[in-house]
Amino acid sequence: MNKRSLIPELPLFDAVADKALRIFKRLRVPDIIGTPTYGEACDSWVFAFVRAIFGSYNPETKRRMIREFFMMVPKKNGKSSIAAAIIVTAAIMNERPEAELLLIAPTKTIAAIAFKQAKGIIRLDAALTKLFHLQDHLKKITHRNSLAEIVIKAADTDAITGGKSTFTLIDETHEFATKSKADAVFIEVRGALAARPDGFLLQITTQSKAPPSGVFKKELDRARAVRDGDLALPLLAVLYELPETLQKKGGWKERRTWGMVNPNLNRSVDEAFLADQLTTAERDGAAELALLASQHFNVQIGLGLKSTSWIGAHYWETAVDPELTLDSLLERSEVVTVGIDGGGLDDLFGLAVIGRDRETKTWLHWGKVWAHPEVLKRKEIVPTLMDFARAGDLVLVGEDEPTRDITEVADIVERILDLGLLPEEAAVGLDPMGVSALVDEMAQRGVEHKMMVAVGQGYRLTPAIHGMERKLKNGTFRHGGTPMMAWVLGNAKTEQRGNAVLITKEAAGKAKIDPLMALFNAFMLMARNPVAAMAALSIPADYRVA
Repeated sequence: MNKRSLIPELPLFDAVADKALRIFKRLRVPDIIGTPTYGEACDSWVFAFVRAIFGSYNPETKRRMIREFFMMVPKKNGKSSIAAAIIVTAAIMNERPEAELLLIAPTKTIAAIAFKQAKGIIRLDAALTKLFHLQDHLKKITHRNSLAEIVIKAADTDAITGGKSTFTLIDETHEFATKSKADAVFIEVRGALAARPDGFLLQITTQSKAPPSGVFKKELDRARAVRDGDLALPLLAVLYELPETLQKKGGWKERRTWGMVNPNLNRSVDEAFLADQLTTAERDGAAELALLASQHFNVQIGLGLKSTSWIGAHYWETAVDPELTLDSLLERSEVVTVGIDGGGLDDLFGLAVIGRDRETKTWLHWGKVWAHPEVLKRKEIVPTLMDFARAGDLVLVGEDEPTRDITEVADIVERILDLGLLPEEAAVGLDPMGVSALVDEMAQRGVEHKMMVAVGQGYRLTPAIHGMERKLKNGTFRHGGTPMMAWVLGNAKTEQRGNAVLITKEAAGKAKIDPLMALFNAFMLMARNPVAAMAALSIPADYRVA
C-alpha cells in the first residue's frame, strides 16, 4: 500500500544472485508472441524474487540461508511461466552432481503444462538445447554435464517418495487441498532438504476457489505467520493479498487496489478485462463475484458459494459473534432448543443448539459434529474434516468407541436439561432416520418422550429455510463463525419445488450438510416461541445460571 516491494531488503550473496538473474533474464518466454526474453517480459518484482531465491545460497559453505519460498499471486500474472523459468535456472546454477529438480503439479494436466513450458524455454535457446537432453515420454529434462534431472510429476498419478530432490517447485498448492495424501508429499520434499542444505522448496500458487483447507490452509497459515512476524523460519513469504479489513469492506473492487495484488497489471493482466469481469460478476450474483475475487484479487473465500446456493448463506458471515461458545450461549439464554441430524455411519452426526438471548431475544447458535471412520473413506473431504477436528469442532470417533457420538450428544442435552433451559415439550428436534439409539440414551438421562420431536424433513423444513434467511439478514440470528459451519453452508444447494424450497443431502452430493440440517431442526422448535421448563416454575434467573 506504501508502494514498497513485498520482498524485504536481504543480505544476499550478490555474485550468486546477479549470475542467476542474468541467466533468468536471458531465457525466452515460449508462449508469448515474439518469444521475448524474461528480462523483457517481466517486471522488477520478478527479478527481486529470483535474486532472493538464488542469492540466499552461500557459495563457500554450500548452504542456502533461506530454504523455503511461498508466493501467492493472482491468475494471469505469469505464475506458471515464471515457475518454469526458475526451475531451468536452478538446473543451470546447480553444483550438485546428479541432482534432482522436482516440479510437482496437483494434476496430470497441470504437470503437462509445466513440462511444456520448461521444454519450450530450452528449445528457444541453441546453447541450452545442446546442454539439456529432453525426454518427452518421461517428462524429464537432463543436464548433460552434471546429469542433474528436471522431473515433472503429477500428484494424482505419480508416486512421490524417497525424498531425493534438491530443488522442489510445487505449482498451485491450493489444488492439493482435496488430496488425502498431500501431507505425505510435503513431508517427503521437506525431508529431502535435511540432507541437501543447498536445496530449496518453492511454492507458487493462486488463492483457492473454496475456503482454504487441508495442506493448503496449513501452508498458507504458516506463510502468513512468518510474514506477520509471528513465526521465525527460513521462509520467504510473498503474498499478494490486501489487508483483511480492506478485503471484507470490498476494497478489492476499487481500481486503485488492483495493482497492489496484480503486480503484472497492464502487462500480462489487462485492467479493462478485470473491469469487464467485475461488471459481469456483479450482475451474475454472489457466487461468481466470490470466484472472481479469489482468482484475480487473492481474496480468501469464507463460504464456497455456488450458483444454487441457499440465500441465507450470503448473509452468514455478517452474523458472526466470535465470542459465542456453548458456555456463553447457555449463560445468555432464557430457553434452548436442540437439533440433531444423524443417519448412517458414513454421514456426519450433527448437533445444533439454539438459545434465545434473555435480553435482546436474538437467537444464538452453537454446533458440533461427530464422524465415524466410514466417513473418512470419502477421500476428497478428509483434509477438510481433519482441519475441523484440529479446531475442536469435529470429533473423530474411533473404531473401538462406536457409541461415543451418542454418549457425548446425550451429555450435552443432559447438561442443558439440568440447567432448566429446555422447554417441557418439543425441546429436541430429530431427523427420524437412524436415531433410535440416541432416543434410548437420552431417555435414560431424564429427557422425557414429549421433549423429543421428529421434525419433518424435505419440503417440511421450508419455514426454517425461509425464516433463517430473514433472521440472518436482519441481524437477529448470531453464530460463532466456525470454519466448519462456513464449509457446510457453502455445500448447501437449493431446489425449488412448487412453493417449497428444499435443501437436501441428495442435492449436496458428496459434500456434507448434516450440521445445517440439525440447525434447521432446532430452528423449527425455537420458531414455536417456547418457554423453558424452569422459567415456567418462576425460579429466578440468577439461580438458574448458578
